[in-house]
Amino acid sequence: MSTARNNNKAQCPLCNSIADLFAEIDSRTYYKCSTCRGVFLDKRNYLNKTGEMQRYMEHNNDVSDVRYRNFVSPITDSVLKNFSKVDKGLDYGGGTGPVIAEVLKEKEYDISVYDPYFHYFPELLAQKYNYIACCEVIEHFYYPYFEFAELKKIIEPNGMLICMTDLYYDEIDFDVWNYKDDPTHVFFYSKYSFDFIKKSIGFKKVVINGRLIEFYL
Repeated sequence: MSTARNNNKAQCPLCNSIADLFAEIDSRTYYKCSTCRGVFLDKRNYLNKTGEMQRYMEHNNDVSDVRYRNFVSPITDSVLKNFSKVDKGLDYGGGTGPVIAEVLKEKEYDISVYDPYFHYFPELLAQKYNYIACCEVIEHFYYPYFEFAELKKIIEPNGMLICMTDLYYDEIDFDVWNYKDDPTHVFFYSKYSFDFIKKSIGFKKVVINGRLIEFYL
């Protein structure tokens, strides 16, 4: 792993600590925070809005695809276990194929879809929800502390924020870790990152089960 210019540092967008240069791979620079132990991409490597849109359009998310439904099932199963049809939900960052909302609507659940590119209904962010689902979304957050704090504001007491992402562990060989290869993935969380979010933003608890992360209010 290339770690040239060891004196290079950057401010962590999650906890605001000063992070050290971690890796330089394929012209992209990454930093690792020793406080929240997250890994993040240098801002200079972010795609512009056009590049982001093009990348997201490459996702062929067919809501009727059984494999896609199975992929998101940890989130939909969590919702079905913890909430009822009378509860109000939001599929945040539903993308081109908001399959979570589709699966739950088929079971007569009340869930809306918000996405800054494909389902841009900002009025939805002025409402309150019993649960918010973020499937393959939080790794795209440029300002994760702000994003998590804003999501918490619109969750009702005793509600949940239910996320799915690949966690970063120290044992991972970052050079060959394919999750970093998506240029729209800009922040990679460790279990310590989620503990920081819980404590600093004010969730009651966080439960990590593989790729499923459940924040409880």
